[in-house]
Amino acid sequence: MRYLPQTKQSRAAMMKTVGVSSVDALFRDVPKDAFIKCLADLPQHKGELAVERELGACANQNRAAPDGPFFLGAGTYYHHIPSSVDYIIQRSEFLTAYTPYQPEIAQGTLQMIFEFQTFISRLTGQDIANASLYDGATSCAEAALMAMRVTKRNKVVLATPLHPHYRSVLKAYMGNLGSTLADGAPDGETACVIIQSPDFHGAPHAYDAWRKKCDETGALLVVVVNEIVSLGLLPAPVEADIVCGEAQSIGLPMSFGGPHLGFFACKEKYLRQMPGRLCGMTEDADGRRGFVLTLSTREQHIRREKATSNICTNQGLCALAFTVHMSLLGEDGFRRLAKLNHEAACRLADAVSKVKGVKVLNKTFFNEFVVELSKPAAEVVETLAAKGIIAGYALEGNQLLMCATEMTTDEDIAALAEVLA
Repeated sequence: MRYLPQTKQSRAAMMKTVGVSSVDALFRDVPKDAFIKCLADLPQHKGELAVERELGACANQNRAAPDGPFFLGAGTYYHHIPSSVDYIIQRSEFLTAYTPYQPEIAQGTLQMIFEFQTFISRLTGQDIANASLYDGATSCAEAALMAMRVTKRNKVVLATPLHPHYRSVLKAYMGNLGSTLADGAPDGETACVIIQSPDFHGAPHAYDAWRKKCDETGALLVVVVNEIVSLGLLPAPVEADIVCGEAQSIGLPMSFGGPHLGFFACKEKYLRQMPGRLCGMTEDADGRRGFVLTLSTREQHIRREKATSNICTNQGLCALAFTVHMSLLGEDGFRRLAKLNHEAACRLADAVSKVKGVKVLNKTFFNEFVVELSKPAAEVVETLAAKGIIAGYALEGNQLLMCATEMTTDEDIAALAEVLA
């Protein structure tokens, strides 16, 4: 009872209040195939040294990006992180209390949040940005919910290929709201049009035509940026009403899938509907600059059921790493980084297009593109993985999504082309 303090009677009382007949009924929205059918096949208890050896052996089976040629992107990207980032984020100025509700003891954290918001606003061409969200998928879903609040409509249109994880999270968010998720063009019932650029297949998109369609139908234009480094070369999506996405590429390692860093920015007129935290700059009674959380409309404040979102925190450490890395790069460095990515992708595309049975399908791309192979892509990925090469992300059939960044060398590309041939 020390670790499971609830009695059968108290559980029954809670379920009666919630309105379910069993614990299983609480999880009815979880797909059946996601449930664990039996206990994991793990050894019995052992001493600490034995456990460390066992876990170490398991970890050594992983194939990490630095271990050889690596061409996998699809939402998580392999970029260089200066060693100074890790040093700076551990300084005492930022190791203050976790939550910055008391600004007098969290000025380092609050200033970092303010700087992060400034970086995101400038990169996206938007008026204002929040303190970050959990990841790109949740920021995309929050953008759709915000658009529905603003327009009082319940239809969301996907105009370009959206990352499948984003689509899945978006569908889960909208599942109990009586909303509609559709592909195609907007109509008079559409709350927002979502454009990912570059899209999941790597192709960048212009926004003028979609801006016009949104204006004609009264919908908001939401732009999703899955690879934030692309904003170093591509125009900022100033035409959008909301810009959201993933910022893992700057300051954060891949870490086998997380944690990530969602960002969210919008036009100032929608400020009161924006989810999450927002940090503002002010002056104290003595005229000294200070930072505070402001315009909070989240559920744990006075808003409660009228809250704009149940997002009640932000990725503080991840946002700090992003901010430090961006400050080290500067504007020119960020553009140079984006150029290096595109150049590496061009070299990769040129090399694989010369291999018999391989065709590059993209006419335009930033650092990611799709190729058509002569056999199922999943088989090719497995074959190359056995040879120490991570070839990319297998799409349906014979299509393979490949990525190159500043970390991709000419030797990596040559090794891939040789094995593909």
